[in-house]
Amino acid sequence: MIPVAILEILKSIVGKGWVLTDEADLAAYAFDGFCMEFTPDAVVLPQNTAEVSAILRIANREKINIVPRGAGTNLSGTSVARRGGMVMPLSRMDRILEIDGPNRCAVVQPGVVNADLQKALEPYGLMYGPDPSSWYVSTIGGNISLNAAGPRALKYGSSREHLLGLEVVKADGTVIKIGSKTSKNAAGYDLPHLFCGAEGTLGIITEATVRIIPLPEAERTIQAVYANLDDACATVSKIIAAGITPSAMDLLDQTLIDLIQGYGGVEFPEGATAFLLIETDGHPATVKDEVGKIVNICNAYNAIDIQVARTPEENEIIWRARRSIGGVFSKVCKTMINEDATVPVASLPAIMKTVLKLRDKHKLNVGIMAHAGDGNLHPAIMTDASNKEEMQRVDDFAEDLYRETLKLGGSLSGEHGIGLAKKQFVSMQFTNEALLMMRQIKELFDPNNILNPGGYIDETT
Repeated sequence: MIPVAILEILKSIVGKGWVLTDEADLAAYAFDGFCMEFTPDAVVLPQNTAEVSAILRIANREKINIVPRGAGTNLSGTSVARRGGMVMPLSRMDRILEIDGPNRCAVVQPGVVNADLQKALEPYGLMYGPDPSSWYVSTIGGNISLNAAGPRALKYGSSREHLLGLEVVKADGTVIKIGSKTSKNAAGYDLPHLFCGAEGTLGIITEATVRIIPLPEAERTIQAVYANLDDACATVSKIIAAGITPSAMDLLDQTLIDLIQGYGGVEFPEGATAFLLIETDGHPATVKDEVGKIVNICNAYNAIDIQVARTPEENEIIWRARRSIGGVFSKVCKTMINEDATVPVASLPAIMKTVLKLRDKHKLNVGIMAHAGDGNLHPAIMTDASNKEEMQRVDDFAEDLYRETLKLGGSLSGEHGIGLAKKQFVSMQFTNEALLMMRQIKELFDPNNILNPGGYIDETT
């Protein structure tokens, strides 16, 4: 518990109404997208960097844990108080401070919602590249902390590729500014990217300078449906081998096709066992040429139905199938666990076949979503967290999945992070020496281990 005297000091910093201790308020911050419950001792909502700094000075002195939090949409259990203490939502720090068109960058506070930044950039003919599926609610600070990506990462990259600079508050309250507005920066250690993907364990981001890029002049979306999953995977490989870089290329398997069939008006032809959503953008002439090549490849690999959007409205209709999935899961299962295995693109067919074998081995209901163009696989396990026997099979499935992923030269995570979800598997990917180095970095920035403790960084195994 946090002493009453400390809570009063916190109230004097942020205002009485922004320190939450009532049971109902705390319950609202006890979960994130990973859905494991960790009730904090308090929730403190600062409005500016000075308040964050003051709070951290007190927390560091009193050795009170602090968990920075964006919108809580993450799927890895990184924004909950795993070892008690305070959750610090940064939702009040939601201002776009600058849109610098000539220098192609924007300066934002961490609580800016991704979709709001995109909307603000549109009148300038600009956009922000990363587009996680939760972009309409997830925040830039959270996206950076987890190095979030999304369907467009195939062409535009993840949060890391769009990060230029940061303002960060260290555990002792010290405010540091790192990076710059320049597109090239070879001065010193690359500190901004050290914080990108650090899951809030090294410091609290209070301002970010991000790269912005021109909106494409044209974009077209293609929906290709297959009777054979191997044909869909072969299409992905051929498109990449042909030198085409779509802005997005997502794949769904038969399990998910059957789930979303008819949902929100989505329809697939009889016999559909795999679905590819392919989007290409750029100069109108280039887009037209790429669409023709992609359609030819889809036909060559036995697509049974191909639809090409002709208008932005038709683009949206085709995307509806992909975006319907989240709503469908809530209707068909009590718990959905979304894994995040990533392999080299050429190994996508192998890892998808592995998922199907493991699904049968562990007797689970698993559908496959994939950002197919960059090898990022999201097996969706439809289960019930209250069923302990089934959850053991889910854990066994995940362990087998990541073991095979790493054998193929892959990674435990492409865009969700490690958090609680995969902390038990880190020794599969990292050597003891690598883990020790990460823990030494953590100790340098946060010697009292108050910043988001309870993850793999501060574990001994």
